[in-house]
Amino acid sequence: REVVTSSDGDRVYVDRTERERGSEGPFYAVYVSDRGEDRWGYRCGNCGSLDTAMDTMGRIECTVCGNVRKPEEWDAAHE
Repeated sequence: REVVTSSDGDRVYVDRTERERGSEGPFYAVYVSDRGEDRWGYRCGNCGSLDTAMDTMGRIECTVCGNVRKPEEWDAAHE
Protein backbone atom coordinates (compact mmCIF):
# COMPACT_ATOMS: atom_id res chain seq x y z
CA ARG A 1 0.00 0.00 0.00
CA GLU A 2 1.08 3.53 -0.77
CA VAL A 3 1.43 5.87 2.24
CA VAL A 4 0.22 9.45 1.73
CA THR A 5 -0.47 12.39 4.03
CA SER A 6 -3.92 13.95 4.18
CA SER A 7 -4.51 17.70 4.36
CA ASP A 8 -5.00 17.24 8.13
CA GLY A 9 -1.54 15.66 8.44
CA ASP A 10 -2.81 12.10 8.92
CA ARG A 11 -0.92 9.21 7.34
CA VAL A 12 -3.32 7.14 5.25
CA TYR A 13 -2.84 4.10 3.03
CA VAL A 14 -3.92 3.85 -0.62
CA ASP A 15 -4.83 0.41 -1.94
CA ARG A 16 -4.42 0.54 -5.73
CA THR A 17 -5.85 -2.98 -6.09
CA GLU A 18 -9.22 -1.79 -4.79
CA ARG A 19 -10.68 0.69 -7.24
CA GLU A 20 -13.93 2.17 -8.47
CA ARG A 21 -14.37 3.39 -12.06
CA GLY A 22 -14.57 7.15 -12.50
CA SER A 23 -15.30 9.36 -15.51
CA GLU A 24 -11.70 10.64 -15.76
CA GLY A 25 -9.81 7.91 -13.89
CA PRO A 26 -10.26 5.37 -11.11
CA PHE A 27 -10.89 6.09 -7.45
CA TYR A 28 -8.64 4.09 -5.13
CA ALA A 29 -9.69 2.96 -1.66
CA VAL A 30 -7.86 4.69 1.20
CA TYR A 31 -7.55 3.20 4.68
CA VAL A 32 -6.57 4.42 8.14
CA SER A 33 -4.08 1.56 8.61
CA ASP A 34 -1.88 -0.47 6.29
CA ARG A 35 -3.97 -3.55 7.19
CA GLY A 36 -6.94 -2.09 5.31
CA GLU A 37 -9.39 -2.49 8.16
CA ASP A 38 -10.98 0.95 8.44
CA ARG A 39 -11.91 2.84 5.28
CA TRP A 40 -10.80 6.49 5.31
CA GLY A 41 -12.12 7.48 1.88
CA TYR A 42 -10.92 7.53 -1.73
CA ARG A 43 -8.02 8.97 -3.72
CA CYS A 44 -8.69 10.30 -7.20
CA GLY A 45 -6.67 8.46 -9.83
CA ASN A 46 -6.97 11.39 -12.22
CA CYS A 47 -5.37 14.16 -10.14
CA GLY A 48 -4.18 12.34 -6.99
CA SER A 49 -6.36 14.33 -4.62
CA LEU A 50 -7.74 12.87 -1.39
CA ASP A 51 -10.47 15.55 -1.42
CA THR A 52 -13.36 13.36 -2.52
CA ALA A 53 -16.99 13.11 -1.45
CA MET A 54 -19.48 10.24 -1.51
CA ASP A 55 -23.24 10.63 -1.29
CA THR A 56 -25.83 8.18 0.04
CA MET A 57 -26.36 6.71 -3.45
CA GLY A 58 -22.68 5.73 -3.77
CA ARG A 59 -21.68 8.54 -6.13
CA ILE A 60 -18.04 9.56 -5.61
CA GLU A 61 -16.78 12.94 -6.79
CA CYS A 62 -13.35 14.54 -6.68
CA THR A 63 -13.84 18.13 -5.56
CA VAL A 64 -10.60 19.19 -7.25
CA CYS A 65 -10.88 17.90 -10.84
CA GLY A 66 -14.53 16.82 -11.12
CA ASN A 67 -13.82 13.12 -11.70
CA VAL A 68 -17.06 11.30 -10.81
CA ARG A 69 -18.33 7.78 -10.25
CA LYS A 70 -22.01 7.42 -11.02
CA PRO A 71 -24.39 6.18 -8.31
CA GLU A 72 -24.81 2.43 -7.91
CA GLU A 73 -28.56 2.75 -8.46
CA TRP A 74 -29.89 5.49 -10.66
CA ASP A 75 -33.20 6.43 -12.18
CA ALA A 76 -34.91 9.67 -13.19
CA ALA A 77 -36.37 10.05 -9.67
CA HIS A 78 -32.88 10.81 -8.32
CA GLU A 79 -32.37 13.96 -10.38
